[in-house]
Amino acid sequence: MADISQANIDQALRVEQLDATAWDAQAHRFDDVCQEQLDVFAAERWPAMALDRLQFFIGDRLVGGCLVMHKTAPLGLGGLAVCKWGPILLNNRLPSAQSDYKAIVDYLVQEYAVTRRLMLSILPRAVPTEQNSALEYLREIGFNQGASLPFPNRYFVNVDLSDEEMRASFNQKWRKHLRNSEKNELRFEHVGPDKMSEFNALYEAMTARKQFPDYSAYDSLNHLMDNIDGSIRPEIFMVYDEEGEAVAGAIVFVGGDTAVYLYGATNDKALPMQAGYFMHWEIMRWLGTQERIKWYDLGGTDGFLGLHQFKKGMAGKAGAITTVPPVMNYAHWFIPRLLGEALFLARDVKANTGRMINNLRKKGPSDQN
Repeated sequence: MADISQANIDQALRVEQLDATAWDAQAHRFDDVCQEQLDVFAAERWPAMALDRLQFFIGDRLVGGCLVMHKTAPLGLGGLAVCKWGPILLNNRLPSAQSDYKAIVDYLVQEYAVTRRLMLSILPRAVPTEQNSALEYLREIGFNQGASLPFPNRYFVNVDLSDEEMRASFNQKWRKHLRNSEKNELRFEHVGPDKMSEFNALYEAMTARKQFPDYSAYDSLNHLMDNIDGSIRPEIFMVYDEEGEAVAGAIVFVGGDTAVYLYGATNDKALPMQAGYFMHWEIMRWLGTQERIKWYDLGGTDGFLGLHQFKKGMAGKAGAITTVPPVMNYAHWFIPRLLGEALFLARDVKANTGRMINNLRKKGPSDQN
């Protein structure tokens, strides 16, 4: 059994279950909110999983929440409960934030791993600090490390700065490219959801041109944009050339204290015009005007060196490069542990095989030695 602190249990955690509409409507209140913790995203992305949408109170104080996906195996022989990038805290700057997180995790262990006899998997949120207290606590109470990303680096830009301070933070080469981009008569616009079709056309043309496999949840993006509560809908940013043609675009999740770069798209004109530098700079400036946003999470690189250099230069001296934590697993009972590990192994084999096949397809016959 996990080594759960009695002090955490003694905090008298009170739990409330919300329906899908109510959960998504209040999600914007949480500092740690992300799209993975939204019902509208999870229900579309993983339709075979049941969803619990939980709010946690200590006394009358709302402290956090968690969307948990779960599925029970036939005959009640186990199953999985998954929390991706959660639990989420209402206010992660409070002195009690760590103890609030621990109390919520302790509840999840008791409810899903012990009572429901499931293997509980938690993927902690990536944070722009070397120390990840959530990951440390999961290890402390007996969670075992599961799968991790092959390229786990995560790049964060500090947008809680003045324009001058942000610009000075970029590395020298990044600033040079930005200056060059600003000479190209580009126009930046923060647009509404009515421009989603314009972004889709740009993205689809880019993926067809580059012929790279897309492992993202892009196929669920239109559903998300059409059905999400307006308080937490991702923002759309577009860049146009002097003739009014869209040359670059981005979809950014703006919620809590961290904005997350979800998707980007460019056409053939964007590279010589260095439109990506111009676009991200203007997004950062816009984020800097949002009261709650402190960080701009640029995501990862999938091992592409050029993308690493681009994002590293943008994170700069004031930003951070950290890693996405591994999945952390806990099973209180033997059979759920055995079943859960087998399910995760099958998933990993399938994913790795798909990546290997796509890599071979991209190589010429002489490269496949």
